[in-house]
Amino acid sequence: MTARFLELGASLYVPATRPDLVALANRHKYPSLRSIIFCTEDAVAEKDVPLALFQLEEMLCRLEPSGLMRFIRVRNPAILRTLLQMDGVDALTGFVLPKVTHHNVDEYFDAFRPADRFDVMLTLETIDAFDSRRMAGLRDLLLQKHIRRRILSLRIGGNDLFNLLGMRRPRGRTIYQTPLAITIGQLVTTFRPHNFNLTAPVFEYLNSPRVLEREVRHDLTQGLFGKTAIHPRQVPVIEANYAVAARHFAMAEEILAHAAPPVFRMNGAMCEPATHRRWASLIVERARLYGVVGSLKEVVF
Repeated sequence: MTARFLELGASLYVPATRPDLVALANRHKYPSLRSIIFCTEDAVAEKDVPLALFQLEEMLCRLEPSGLMRFIRVRNPAILRTLLQMDGVDALTGFVLPKVTHHNVDEYFDAFRPADRFDVMLTLETIDAFDSRRMAGLRDLLLQKHIRRRILSLRIGGNDLFNLLGMRRPRGRTIYQTPLAITIGQLVTTFRPHNFNLTAPVFEYLNSPRVLEREVRHDLTQGLFGKTAIHPRQVPVIEANYAVAARHFAMAEEILAHAAPPVFRMNGAMCEPATHRRWASLIVERARLYGVVGSLKEVVF
């Protein structure tokens, strides 16, 4: 099974006005990064957009092969079209599209040529995200072949959604202890059955690693994979929790085994390949990328 979204890990979020874009994009700085997002939207003031575009154009001309997944978060469809005309743009992995709704999705995707190979991540962060009918309508638009083939993941824009509620995440609480827990669950059940991955909202506090760790574990139980990091210190905390427990890895391998019976018991749980195969495939792929932790002592057949 191929699930390229699992390669994202913790995506470092960087304003495109920073002076060290080239060092970051070429992995000279923070060489263990898996993915990075250069932002021209909320992290950049309107007056600084020309500077951000100038720096990105300079960066694109100096990109080296690095293995890093490199994205630019555009500000709007016009900025996307500008970036697509820049020399060196083909060295990018793709783009993050902000505040996507059924009103602007065609304008965004019409900017791409059929031969463009860019991956795209769409951010769900408008008032429509609270309306399950509107999200179902957007999902149906995204399932169109010329759009679906480009989508690597959908992103949940937690801070924008909090802003719409006139709230901010309380310090010391995970996002699942706020009203957004309901919204996240609705987005998961709307998009995941159609094979869209969703990445988890950013955690905005830099000095609460234990709360971040709890939130990442909860992200995974909600079916979310990938999370934006706003500081390099958050990256290892997030990705350590993407490692797979040894007992889960053992169960996944048994479920995927060619000779697996239709149903069997393992670790005190029923395993049924017909219904658990998708989960097992993702677990094995996660283990390949992030490793296996713990012991097999709990495994009982």
